[in-house]
Amino acid sequence: MNFRDVIKDRYSCKKFSDRQIEEEKLTAILEAGRLAPTAKNLQEQRVYVLRSADALAQIDAATPCRYGAPTVLVVAFDSLNVFVYPGEERDSGVEDATIVATHMILSTADEGIDSCWVNYFDPDQLAKALGLPENEKVLMVLDLGYAAEGTGPLPNHSSRKPLSETVAYL
Repeated sequence: MNFRDVIKDRYSCKKFSDRQIEEEKLTAILEAGRLAPTAKNLQEQRVYVLRSADALAQIDAATPCRYGAPTVLVVAFDSLNVFVYPGEERDSGVEDATIVATHMILSTADEGIDSCWVNYFDPDQLAKALGLPENEKVLMVLDLGYAAEGTGPLPNHSSRKPLSETVAYL
């Protein structure tokens, strides 16, 4: 699939089949995250792959938004290994983890796998439930799998504002 098709056709899947993702496709998705750029190349991302019934139950306890996905990635970052920007009010953790997650989402679509970015959960509670170190901050949950029969994008998926409403040339 070419890149324009990936970004045009990818949507947030809200109902997954129980078909497992092939290991080579999962590895390609994880590799796309590994290759994502990070500030100063600190690579502070941490990606957790959840597939067991116990691990998926932890996700189900944290959010109603797993939608039956057989694989879930939890994307976090090491808050002790971030680049602090001038002014010292922001650091690279959230944005670097977001770049990693976005690379994986686009790779997922390229592999013919469906996904859904989930942020409807308490990140501190989920980190605690999964036993993550205190310095690791959860950014998001990424549902992965194959869409269930008849599932597709929401009706408003293709509705986008014109560039003139979202871009300004200064």
